[in-house]
Amino acid sequence: MACVRSPLDWSSGLPRELLEIIAKKLPSGHDAASFRSVCWPWRAALPFARFAPLLMLPFDPTPTSPSPPEEKTVSFYSLVEEKTVSLPLPELHGKVVVGASRGWLALVDEAAAVSLLNPFTGSRVALPPADQRVAAASSRSVEMVGVGNDGGGRWILRCSSGDVSPVTLDKMREVFFSEIVLSTTPGGDGCAAMAVLADSSEVAFCRVGDTAWTLIETNVECCVSAIVHCHGSFLAIGCLGEVSIINIAGDNDATPSPARPVSSLPEPAQMCHRSYLEVNGELHLVGVAIRAFHGEWPFGHHAVVYKCDLAAGETPMWSMVTDAGDMAMFMSKNFNSGFGGASVSKIKSNCIYLSEPTYGSDHSPELVDISTGMSEKIACPTMKGSEALCWIRPNLWT
Repeated sequence: MACVRSPLDWSSGLPRELLEIIAKKLPSGHDAASFRSVCWPWRAALPFARFAPLLMLPFDPTPTSPSPPEEKTVSFYSLVEEKTVSLPLPELHGKVVVGASRGWLALVDEAAAVSLLNPFTGSRVALPPADQRVAAASSRSVEMVGVGNDGGGRWILRCSSGDVSPVTLDKMREVFFSEIVLSTTPGGDGCAAMAVLADSSEVAFCRVGDTAWTLIETNVECCVSAIVHCHGSFLAIGCLGEVSIINIAGDNDATPSPARPVSSLPEPAQMCHRSYLEVNGELHLVGVAIRAFHGEWPFGHHAVVYKCDLAAGETPMWSMVTDAGDMAMFMSKNFNSGFGGASVSKIKSNCIYLSEPTYGSDHSPELVDISTGMSEKIACPTMKGSEALCWIRPNLWT
């Protein structure tokens, strides 16, 4: 009986090292998507974390904009391709961006309805709307008026002087959610969201499918300025640098554990404009160190990076990072949380990519070398006096 040979699986037969070399040289997200669609060894050679982030440029979200909703486009600048790409995104009409997490945008409209949007696939997920409890937690005199049988109405802000003003799109982050961070992609099981509330020591929590937000007291001294997801927990970080851990692991229907403040974690001295991210299971702090001598003006400043393993014993400490290896970090001035990832083609390793300089009126993105602290501007289209919204890492599958 003749022996019948099965055809060779050439796609999975290529060495992993060769696949990784090819993956690093792919010029665009479309090529990366095609590469990953071949088979599982090819997907493993190009994990999601390797995708080059895009800089989301400013757009006009107001409902009174002269362009009809169906013509609304938003521009993204690609560092790898060194060009701007415009996407039709009518879903952003009448909404403000309050977060960029896991490749998704968190959006809020003037009725305080909250939704998640993947701008690259068009997928959408609804989150609970903000309500009076959320507004009250931000220490604002806000109320809904004009509610009829159809459930409509509008939010108004009552000032201490007695004046009343509508809560318009440009005020939504000041009144409701400053930033929303996700635990995982909304397409997966157990996706949870945590929101920084304006001027509040409380945070708002929900899971996809919930009908209302749950308020959680973080016990920070002043107010929460940033949230980072790390090892199944959310880290609520106060404006003075204090950290409080909120564990959400376990049953998807369970209420998160009470916040547990981290004691004895003094922040690095003379730091300002702090941003936070998780890299390889450790909390990282990207900030600006101030150098001033005898009233010198302008004062000197440079970006620095610290890291802290909160699971390392009872007294975790910040330690300065001078070599991040193959990692690059992306921070947005518009939000206080960022992300890191392995460098790919045309993305420099051991660097911080800032959406714009910390000081000055120039809105060009800035690249900072972690080892030297030296910075340089990144060529990018002029943004007409407006700051870039955020960095976002494309998620092309969920």
